[in-house]
Amino acid sequence: MMTMTGRSLFRLLALLVSFAVAVSGATIVKTLPGFDGDLPFNLETGYVSVEDSELFYYFIESEGDPELDPIMLWYSGGPGCSAFNGLIFENGPLAFNITKYEGGVPQMQYYSNGWTKTASILFVDAPVGTGFSYSKTAEGWYTSDTKSAWQTYLFLRKWLIQHPQYLKLQLFVGADSYSGISGSIVVQHIIDANEAREVPRLNLKGYILGCPRIDATINENSKIIFAHQIGLVSDEIYYTMKEACNGSYSDITSSQGECYEAYLKYETCTKDINTNSILEPTCNWASPKASEELKRRDLEEGSKPFILSPPRIPEFWCHNFNYALSYIWANDEGVQTALGVRKGTVENWVRCNQSLQYTLDVSSVLDYHKNLSDKGLQVLIYNGDHDFTIPASGTQEWIRVMNLTITDDWRQWIVDGQIAGYTIKYNNVGYRLTYASVLGAGHSPQEYKRRECYQMFERFINYYPI
Repeated sequence: MMTMTGRSLFRLLALLVSFAVAVSGATIVKTLPGFDGDLPFNLETGYVSVEDSELFYYFIESEGDPELDPIMLWYSGGPGCSAFNGLIFENGPLAFNITKYEGGVPQMQYYSNGWTKTASILFVDAPVGTGFSYSKTAEGWYTSDTKSAWQTYLFLRKWLIQHPQYLKLQLFVGADSYSGISGSIVVQHIIDANEAREVPRLNLKGYILGCPRIDATINENSKIIFAHQIGLVSDEIYYTMKEACNGSYSDITSSQGECYEAYLKYETCTKDINTNSILEPTCNWASPKASEELKRRDLEEGSKPFILSPPRIPEFWCHNFNYALSYIWANDEGVQTALGVRKGTVENWVRCNQSLQYTLDVSSVLDYHKNLSDKGLQVLIYNGDHDFTIPASGTQEWIRVMNLTITDDWRQWIVDGQIAGYTIKYNNVGYRLTYASVLGAGHSPQEYKRRECYQMFERFINYYPI
């Protein structure tokens, strides 16, 4: 019979073997095309096999104290948006130089307010079909909210087993936008495994969700509330809708008479608004076709003549121009070689894959959050206050539904002497939830207020007041 010491030794050897396998299959990236000199941080890329999927990741070790700083899993929304979006436009220590592009491989520069200053971040292309992640079988391309959450959890578990030096660190799960659905379920999977005493135990400390989709009905209702609060619709339209529709605005049909007529007026008032950031242009002029498809497709796919040199035509600028260089960079053969991308696995990299074989099988994860609220976790939820895609009013509503105790009421939070947003804190027997709005930001907030969002993250992760 194996002794306890023997079991421990066996597990240690297994971890070391797994780690050796992982290192041999990973790529340690010292330089990148478009970046001058060696990278000033440690970057590893690679794949983790999960069922039929090969999930691609970028891992950046903390630039602070990697032996003590927490580690965070991060993936983007969509579903289908690459984690590279988070790395280059939101949380990471790199940024494109969008003002001096003259062709060829786009130039990158170090960004000093990346979240990796104070945490190691594991960026994963999830679900399968996102970024450089791919399936080994035809059946494996089909996924859903529940399957994606399960595969992302397995990815995280496998990666940590393959990198045992990070198992002891505090772990956070981070996601934004639509991945608020699967990200919430990933957290629950970790809790369930820990309570079942699975080995190794993941040292989950909490989770961080930016502009998260949590409940479909609350989110749809909040758009009408937000439109009225911000002045996009009149009092008359709003109060007519509120009375005629009984405060419920999802799945309205023509059979609802006065409610339907009021809803049509609301749609007329808001149809040309940029839902990601209401103060920015929609750039409909840049698309060859004005249709519903425009709402689902990125501007870059049909408008490259406008976006290769945006500073030269500032009157035609729109936010999506910032994404254009990522297509050129990530599809460059030299870039893919440097990243260790397996040849032939992804024919054409796109920032957000709109052709996923994906089933939306979860409309609400509010019950997950209610369940998690007695697990002693540390939670950060944040929204841009100009986001019409997932309005802050909806996020505040589902948090209220959780019936937590307010411990620090609504107040300003400050960066460099200026108001960066507003915050409120809740508690429930050791469960601590901080909600923060980001002033002037859209969807996702880091893309609009990158420095302020780093300050928010840094204070939260180090237990300072936001």
